[in-house]
Amino acid sequence: MQSFRTELENPIVEKDIIDLEKKIRAFREGKIHDEKFRSLRLARGVYGQRQPGVQMVRIKLPFGKVTFKQILRIADIADEYGSGNLHLTTRQDIQIHYVSLDRTPELWAKLEQDDITLREACGNTVRNVTSSPASGIDPQEPFDVSPYAHATFEYFLRNPICQEMGRKFKISFSSSEADTAFSYIHDLGFIPKLRGEERGFKVLMAGGLGAQPAIAHVVEEFLPEDEVIPYIETIIRVFDRHGERNNRNKARLKFLVQKIGLEEVLRLVAIEKTANKVKTYKINRDAVPQPVPPASGSFPAPEIANPLKYEQWLATNVFEQKQTGFYGVYVKVPVGDIHTPEARKLVEGIRGLVADEIRITQNQGLLLKYARKEALPALFNTLNELQLAEPGFDSVADVTTCPGTDTCNLGISNSMTLSKVLEDVIYNEYEDFIYNRDIKIKISGCMNSCGQHGLAHIGFHGSSLKADKRVLPSVQVLLGGGTVGDGAGRAADKVIKVPAKRATHVLRAVLDDYKVNAVSEETFHSYYDSKGKDYFYQLLKPLADLTTLTEDEFVDWGHQETFATAIGVGECAGVVIDLVATLLFESEEKLGWAKEAYADGRWADAIYHSYNTLVSSAKALLLDKGINSSTQTGVIKEFDLNYVNTGLVNLPTSFNDLVLQINQNEPSEAFATTYLQSAEEFLNEMKANREALNV
Repeated sequence: MQSFRTELENPIVEKDIIDLEKKIRAFREGKIHDEKFRSLRLARGVYGQRQPGVQMVRIKLPFGKVTFKQILRIADIADEYGSGNLHLTTRQDIQIHYVSLDRTPELWAKLEQDDITLREACGNTVRNVTSSPASGIDPQEPFDVSPYAHATFEYFLRNPICQEMGRKFKISFSSSEADTAFSYIHDLGFIPKLRGEERGFKVLMAGGLGAQPAIAHVVEEFLPEDEVIPYIETIIRVFDRHGERNNRNKARLKFLVQKIGLEEVLRLVAIEKTANKVKTYKINRDAVPQPVPPASGSFPAPEIANPLKYEQWLATNVFEQKQTGFYGVYVKVPVGDIHTPEARKLVEGIRGLVADEIRITQNQGLLLKYARKEALPALFNTLNELQLAEPGFDSVADVTTCPGTDTCNLGISNSMTLSKVLEDVIYNEYEDFIYNRDIKIKISGCMNSCGQHGLAHIGFHGSSLKADKRVLPSVQVLLGGGTVGDGAGRAADKVIKVPAKRATHVLRAVLDDYKVNAVSEETFHSYYDSKGKDYFYQLLKPLADLTTLTEDEFVDWGHQETFATAIGVGECAGVVIDLVATLLFESEEKLGWAKEAYADGRWADAIYHSYNTLVSSAKALLLDKGINSSTQTGVIKEFDLNYVNTGLVNLPTSFNDLVLQINQNEPSEAFATTYLQSAEEFLNEMKANREALNV
């Protein structure tokens, strides 16, 4: 583990990795509580797997952008440390599975040599900032949103305001009103707009999927570009302070809006602007330059072995970029898995035919850029040899899925094999549907919607049913979700639950009915609305009949053994630790971070670390009384009630007034000085107080 310490050029990254190594050692020695260690490793992209003793490592790729060199580096890492497979996710990340925990610092260090990070890919942080994969080449876009997504990623990575929130926070940038980055299901979604020559964004807030989907609210019709970063900062600050922290099922921004109302959240946002590190933030529009197109000249003109497939591929997977004479090429990747030998052959085969930039798509595919028309036959043959030239990208035949029970702790039933089975049904029985991009099929292994079933036109999520005291794998069928456009979207309706082995019959029933009863050129949404939810319940009800079960239906897709539910502890976000000594130790650590930031002249960061020192110290003392408040504002209130008002702690003012100076003062050196001093004095008093109580 010594090698990375000299090979890394970035001291901040090196410190991060050394810290992870030390924390792993402390965890192995029993010095860090298991739950606390979980939240720590999650924030560093290390996620527990269904299989004991191994980890999933999530690689954070801002807006899905990756170069040839980076893909090859990740492939090498997957071979050396994992299972030799790259899994593309719906949030434009890459995941590696079956990694030893003790080897994760070394893995991370090797990734960082090619500017690839794990930091904040999981946990209660700002997750990977996504964007439309076609941003920069989209013929419909008002301007390229890539630099804005990049700036957002950079600004909030390691930012003190979003390191230990109650839950994860997701941000997307769509390239146009087509909203291909799904702004309506994000905590914050941005759609580009022009007001004359001025750039700005339509802003949507508090969307989300999961077990309780919520469609985001439009909060700004036009937010000027230099106000984007400050606006995000204020909302995160409010979420951090007021969001739920104990019940993770109620800890997303959408639940805070439901609890106190959108108007109140926006009022708190307005107050918080005073404390922002920046009031405006100029975006460097050149931060994400367009990749260099392949040189013009003669390209191979190979024979096409399957002309019909080639024509279908051209019609469904290729589009003309806004840059004249160049084409974007989508690559359909079955279940989002690319094994490392194929990844290397892919890079070797496309080099010189497309630009050196790949974008991972939200439906687990790839987008290649700047292909010249004369290069398309050779590109098709290269992809076809790797079984990556199936037509129908983003069509009914392109099913999105999460890993499900293959690796995820929360998976209830198999989703990966089911995805392949449903695609086979389309290709073999409904070939004309490969041209249909109006209908999307999405599958998740549980209700949490990692496979985005909540926004599917036809969705499935894993579940179970009981029949004669036996349990069988099942799927919840959802219909009618999807993108409408310009920030509008629909959450799918739960219609009926059926045995998992009957999902193919569900698909046939819905598509057959659509073909017969949909009006010519009618969208699936219009067709679904005209029939109504009950119509589809009645249509599918015979498939829910459990009196006709066969033994095969007690075995899940892709399995041979009889089904049994085995759900572990989910790790989509860290769990709050309520150990007094641990909290006081954390307070000391945060105070140390505050002092480091202060010494570097980073006043806003020093102030926020000081704020967290105050709240964490107060929470520790409250826990000594058995009081576990679920929000930071609750901690502040309860500390005044139980310590200040009772005289157990003497402060010159209320704890509320002391702490909330943070949103009443500009982040100046003067305020950072006094606030840091107050935090240190308060922490020392709390430590002395606890020692006195426990003598």
